[in-house]
Amino acid sequence: QEWENSFVTWDPRDFCNISQLVLPMDTYWSPHILIVERVNSQNSNFDYVTVTHNGSFVSTQPFQVTLTCSLMILKFPFDTQMCNVSIASFLHPAVTEFIMKTRRTEAAMMRDSQRYFLTDGEWKFTNLSFIEYIEHLDNGDFSVVTYVVSMERRPTLYILNLILPTCALYLLDMAVLFGPSSLEEKISFQIAIILGSSMLAVILNNILPTSSNKPPMIGTR
Repeated sequence: QEWENSFVTWDPRDFCNISQLVLPMDTYWSPHILIVERVNSQNSNFDYVTVTHNGSFVSTQPFQVTLTCSLMILKFPFDTQMCNVSIASFLHPAVTEFIMKTRRTEAAMMRDSQRYFLTDGEWKFTNLSFIEYIEHLDNGDFSVVTYVVSMERRPTLYILNLILPTCALYLLDMAVLFGPSSLEEKISFQIAIILGSSMLAVILNNILPTSSNKPPMIGTR
């Protein structure tokens, strides 16, 4: 976060050429912002702000946060998700007191996000964009900045553990159905295939989120 306070300025020549100070966060006014989609968070203990002689305040507070995101898993495991991270302050009206702006471009934020993102996980980070707008509420208009994070699922694990076994079971089912085996053998094979399909359905149900409006196509086959 960066903001300016015109009442906190000094001439470095009058103070041994000191042009920058590090002070506790509660020393001066600081903007109170929140993440709208936040469910839980783990804040850091770095409650300090850097003040420069021209009245510029810079605060860096890294923390880990858990967010809510509406998922569309119809094309699972080849789906792409878009999650919003909305930063707002509902204490200061936007017109008279507080307006938030992003300082960096989308390309610069994209480069930094790709550098810090864990690339060996289930998701592949694809894009980052932001939207600046004014939220109109009953008690006033408030400034909001929404970051849109786009991610693509890595399907290799699900192809090996779900799709290939499912296709193998159905091919085996067709081979047994049209094969020269006796009726008793066909019934035994069919029961085994049904049990295998049921186990795959249980595995699929355990790994998929339950918040999607539409079930995946692989689960409604």
